[in-house]
Amino acid sequence: MSTDLKYLALTALLTASLWIPYVVAQVMTNGPLKPANYVDPTQRPLPAWGKRADRAYLNAVETFAPFAALVLLVQVTGKANGMTAFWAMSFFWLRVAHAVVFWAGIPFIRTIIFTLGYVAVLGLFYELMQ
Repeated sequence: MSTDLKYLALTALLTASLWIPYVVAQVMTNGPLKPANYVDPTQRPLPAWGKRADRAYLNAVETFAPFAALVLLVQVTGKANGMTAFWAMSFFWLRVAHAVVFWAGIPFIRTIIFTLGYVAVLGLFYELMQ
């Protein structure tokens, strides 16, 4: 398996796991769900870090699709190389950093990390188009 695909799989696992801190915040703040919670979709109160955990999860889901599509296209077209591996690895680690910085509520750094993740997606696109 190529490095690109390994980091695609790791990013998928990361994205699929980022809901966990949100659920932890819900349970810590409001206790386990009650039958009424399944009927009433009103958000229960959360601490700021829990709200940020939810937003970090949603952001990861939104950014995963373009990354995954490009990695798969790079594989299908046979254009995987050292640079595509670098961009895929960079995207994964930047997404890890983005989640941590988002949960911690660190301003500005989050935006820089998000932008660098976008640069990694652009790098994959560039390699695909060559």
